[in-house]
Amino acid sequence: MHPDYNALVRRLVPGGTLVSVEPLSPDAGATANATGKAAGYGEPVRLVTADREGRPHQFVFRVAGANEFGHDRRSDRAAETLLAYDGFSEIPNHVVPVDVGAVHSSGRLVSLTDTRELYLVTTYAPGTVYADDLRRLARGEPVSEQDLQRLEALAVYLTDLHIPIANGEHRYRRAIRDLVGSGEGIFGIVDGYPADVPGAPLDRLLAIEASCASWRWRLRDRTDRLARTHGDFHPFNIVFDNLAPTFLDSSRGGCGDPADDITALAINFVLFAIDARESWKGGLGMLWQRWWQTCSALRPDPELLHVVPPFFAWRALVVCNPRFYPNLSAEARGALLELAERALDAGHLDPAWAENLFP
Repeated sequence: MHPDYNALVRRLVPGGTLVSVEPLSPDAGATANATGKAAGYGEPVRLVTADREGRPHQFVFRVAGANEFGHDRRSDRAAETLLAYDGFSEIPNHVVPVDVGAVHSSGRLVSLTDTRELYLVTTYAPGTVYADDLRRLARGEPVSEQDLQRLEALAVYLTDLHIPIANGEHRYRRAIRDLVGSGEGIFGIVDGYPADVPGAPLDRLLAIEASCASWRWRLRDRTDRLARTHGDFHPFNIVFDNLAPTFLDSSRGGCGDPADDITALAINFVLFAIDARESWKGGLGMLWQRWWQTCSALRPDPELLHVVPPFFAWRALVVCNPRFYPNLSAEARGALLELAERALDAGHLDPAWAENLFP
């Protein structure tokens, strides 16, 4: 459906008319030489209009195009468009933004000018977050049959969720790039640390970050691992109503490496026990081991423990950041980061190593 340029012109130039629509190439003066620009980040068109008195007015209409340079998701393109609208006016001698909006499925152009934040409405999930189960076990209560059934339900869910995605090379590389370099990834989480966090000094964070950056090159070409993923599979995003789970806040484009989801939950069995150490032998340690065993049995993945290290390091950096868990002890932070460092250095994660944290 073509955009309704006439309605746009009536809004921008009251009483005006649309004279012509002319495509603008990324390099109108290009010739077949080394400097000819072949593609840009959209397909702009020039709108030539006339007002009531016949005076000409010209505008450029553009919609950001999808590509593998960080614009493959609609949210990326929305962010790029809003950033342009917010920022163009701050640059001297720059073209001036006059409208920003969305193209309706009918072709109608819906303006977002004079609005502030975007919003999202979802359904409500009744029940309790899975974190409450882990807190109960951290208080020393024994593992129940319901705990084992819920763990099984989560593993079965991921088995069904992690459907391989073919021909998604750039999407897998995007997922690994985001793991390391995005604001919610390793670089961004490290930048969110204060300078004097006990157990996590900046030189230690620098070394972990550098190791993870090298791991990007070990993973980026394992594109056959691309699968549908949740992207933020932690116990505060899981709501149980009896044995039926509902999930909140899927992230990162809905695809990536299955190791992401498996690790995002796994580290929480260690986290909830690390400052309540008796609970490890009393139950959380059992769930940690059972989680890895069950996921591997339901969806055999011989590479899993060999791709886990940077995902585990990322999640360790998140939970050790006082912005998220301010009451974690320095000893606990040090232990969690030590486990991440060991996996990064060894080139794999052995779940048995977690036992060393609970002598």
